[in-house]
Amino acid sequence: MYPRKPFVARGSRVLRCRSCLLAAHVCICDFKMSYQSEAQFFLLMHHNEGFKPTNTGRLIEDCIADTRRFEWSRTEPSDELLRAITDPQLDPYIVFPEGEGYEGRMVKYEPKKGKRPVFIVLDGTWRQARRMFRLSRFLDHLPVIEPDVVASSNYHLRKAAVDGQLCTAEVAALMLQQVNDTKGAEILSAYFSIFNDHYKASRLNRPLDDNSEAKAFLRRLRAD
Repeated sequence: MYPRKPFVARGSRVLRCRSCLLAAHVCICDFKMSYQSEAQFFLLMHHNEGFKPTNTGRLIEDCIADTRRFEWSRTEPSDELLRAITDPQLDPYIVFPEGEGYEGRMVKYEPKKGKRPVFIVLDGTWRQARRMFRLSRFLDHLPVIEPDVVASSNYHLRKAAVDGQLCTAEVAALMLQQVNDTKGAEILSAYFSIFNDHYKASRLNRPLDDNSEAKAFLRRLRAD
């Protein structure tokens, strides 16, 4: 029997920025900015997502202050996460589309005095996210909130399993809109747009657009 060749993932030889994970020549780190929102995000991340350059959960970490990441486990949930969702100063919600079997948990956001809204976003492929939602029994007591989707996704680096499906960063931007944080939503959307453009430029070997509206917007904010 001939020895197997070592497995080499596509793109594994690309010289990447250690922070944004994009190819070094299209790094987007110069456009990071830490915006303090009234809302907070908890990323419940599938273990396969953390090292994927196409993951958009890290864009939320880059832009929205106090974002926290927890690795998902069906049987051994993070103690830090379990403590955080019982914090009396927080108002946690799981962000997930409405469906059968949990209709009674679906809510519309209403601010609660003295409590900071926390949106728990399941970060993985659509198939992984559905499994995480179904098997996370430790979150069954939390209300579920659905983002108000008003447009189709602008994320084309992965093929969507469902028409109209949004990526993690787009979901977070919609939730910021739902708590009336327009500025936060605009910052995250602009950063996501830059990420999208730089990633595609790297894949297609084309020049970057340094005069895009998204870049101009974030540069103005950083200069103020």
